[in-house]
Amino acid sequence: MNKETFNYTYSAGEQEEIRRIREKYQPREADKMEQLRRLDESATHKGTAISVWVGIIGTLLMGFGMSCCMVLTDLFILGIVVGVIGIITLSLAYPLYNYITKKERERIAPAIIRLTDELLK
Repeated sequence: MNKETFNYTYSAGEQEEIRRIREKYQPREADKMEQLRRLDESATHKGTAISVWVGIIGTLLMGFGMSCCMVLTDLFILGIVVGVIGIITLSLAYPLYNYITKKERERIAPAIIRLTDELLK
């Protein structure tokens, strides 16, 4: 009496998880549409990072100026000067973002045009 049995359990969730893990480790060629999306998104990253830092610095300067005016009455004039410098710095953040984003778009324009030409054919 030789009973050979075969047990098989199928789990769609496990199979999907295995497939996703396997895809992470397989070499793959970048899809042209994916490249186009990444290039388009990269145009704003540098401008966003720099303008956020300028905005943070401006906010801190303005806050320090307000603190000097409200708490340290001996430094009232210094507080006004530092606060105005902070306001000016803060107001430059958005124009700086626009300028840097424009320059980045000009820099990557040839690659975007090349990829869109390939995709539209």
